[in-house]
Amino acid sequence: MSSGEENPKPVAQPDGKAATSNKSDVGMNTYKMYVFDRENFQGRMIEISKECKNVCEMGMDKVRSIRVECGPFVAFEQMNFCGEMYILEKGEYPRWDCWSNCQRNDYLLSFRPVRMDPEKHKICLYEIGDYKGQKMEIINDDVPSLYSYGFTDRVGSVMVSCGTWVGYQYPGYRGSQYLLEKGDYRHFNEFGACWPRMQSVRRVRDMQWHPEGCYTQATK
Repeated sequence: MSSGEENPKPVAQPDGKAATSNKSDVGMNTYKMYVFDRENFQGRMIEISKECKNVCEMGMDKVRSIRVECGPFVAFEQMNFCGEMYILEKGEYPRWDCWSNCQRNDYLLSFRPVRMDPEKHKICLYEIGDYKGQKMEIINDDVPSLYSYGFTDRVGSVMVSCGTWVGYQYPGYRGSQYLLEKGDYRHFNEFGACWPRMQSVRRVRDMQWHPEGCYTQATK
């Protein structure tokens, strides 16, 4: 892990959009989870194994609890993959406070599988957009506080060389979540942020892909 002012030549799409074409689709046919319209796995249940842009189209009003058999998935509070996002690794989520530490709402409406990269993990964070300003490189590690490692609380662009990551608005893996799949993100809007604020990052290491272990959600 390193932090400095180095500014390597950007590797990005000419139009400045996220490089979605180089994100891995490994194992996209092995995902499965069950979603329920009431807390604690009660009420109507449906199985999801691929993209679901709107659970209402599957006959469910809202999702209030989840059991992930094979993941991970990324869930959204609004239909069509909009609004706050939440990473759902293998496990049980009986109510909203199991996938979020800030109650903006208590349900979810759309889901998609996370594109997992089975390689090692490497990510470069940049203070400013277009891969400029202070740089921090992280290899095979989780960082609960970027500031404690000498970086700023501002992340304007990101390069994910390998692995799948999730960034958080606040230290200690708290606040808004930002999924960072393999690829380049020239501007913070490209990873779903409304402002360039990110203060902790961790690897997504679902047991399905990384037998050495998976992330355990931090207690509040």
